[in-house]
Amino acid sequence: MKKEIIQKLQTSFEDVAQVQNGVEFWFARDLQVLLGNEEWRNFTKVIEKAQEACENAGLAAEDQFVEVNKLITHGKGGKGHKKAPQFTL
Repeated sequence: MKKEIIQKLQTSFEDVAQVQNGVEFWFARDLQVLLGNEEWRNFTKVIEKAQEACENAGLAAEDQFVEVNKLITHGKGGKGHKKAPQFTL
């Protein structure tokens, strides 16, 4: 991978990072977009594989992938709101 692409991705990841109580994390839906996955249902398969890799490495996946809900807009004109499944990583 070219150095410029890596630098751009690194900056993008840093831009979407969140900090709460001194802990840095990312929302999976933000990473989904950065990684070029258009549909959440397809990206959840990536998350499941990553959770499995954590378990195989002896790490507790539930400590690395915390399931939360995120309020998202939907519907015509984006006027509706609903809770959508989400992970913090």
